[in-house]
Amino acid sequence: MATGRTHRPATRSRGIPEATVARLPLYLRALTALSERSVPTVSSEELAAAAGVNSAKLRKDFSYLGSYGTRGVGYDVEYLVYQISRELGLTQDWPVVIVGIGNLGAALAGYGGFASRGFRVAALIDADPAMTGKPVAGIPVQHSDDLEKIIEEDGVSIGVIATPAGVAQQVCDRLVAAGVTSILNFAPTVLSVPDGVDVRKVDLSIELQILAFHEQRKAGEESNAEADAAVDEETATAVAPPAPRGATGGSRKGPDGDVPAVMPA
Repeated sequence: MATGRTHRPATRSRGIPEATVARLPLYLRALTALSERSVPTVSSEELAAAAGVNSAKLRKDFSYLGSYGTRGVGYDVEYLVYQISRELGLTQDWPVVIVGIGNLGAALAGYGGFASRGFRVAALIDADPAMTGKPVAGIPVQHSDDLEKIIEEDGVSIGVIATPAGVAQQVCDRLVAAGVTSILNFAPTVLSVPDGVDVRKVDLSIELQILAFHEQRKAGEESNAEADAAVDEETATAVAPPAPRGATGGSRKGPDGDVPAVMPA
């Protein structure tokens, strides 16, 4: 099987927009689920719904791949799985190093989805001497002093940074200098990299803060709706018209005593 250092994905050379590239994994995940259920074909509407996009956008995305489906039949699931996997470079072997084997790094090391998607965890690296040699997810941790040697020997082009923020840039610089050209950054900091190096940032705290914003907005909308309902009820009570005079057969006082509410003609 080819290695990541000698083969690059074809997406850029084919001119596929970055927004489309970002949606391809969504389509692949939905298609893989269909394939596991032995579903042979799928319509653009069904696949779009499973991927969380609209069908027109899906058809446009697939046109960049040269895949247009068959009218009345839809898309061949297995072929699309292969086609998207090829465009994403997942038909190759991509050795990955994970730097920083704390709680998050250890969890990433044990993630079973790497191997099934074409990624091989080649090494786990940590600066703590006490971690050296300790097996994590069946892989012995190696010391960060050997980082450059490991990258060279394993032909690594993808690095995962799961270190504290304070050392993330230093680790990034060493990865890039050793030949790593793609970095997945879990450290809560922005990395500076030269042209030709791709960085994808995953910040769990930011995602939670965004969710907190939406929760607060929803709670505010509910409070406003309740307040509006209360105001409407008070207003309706305040402006209720008085009962018509004489409607209940009552009387009113006059200079000579009680006077019928409705005087006879």
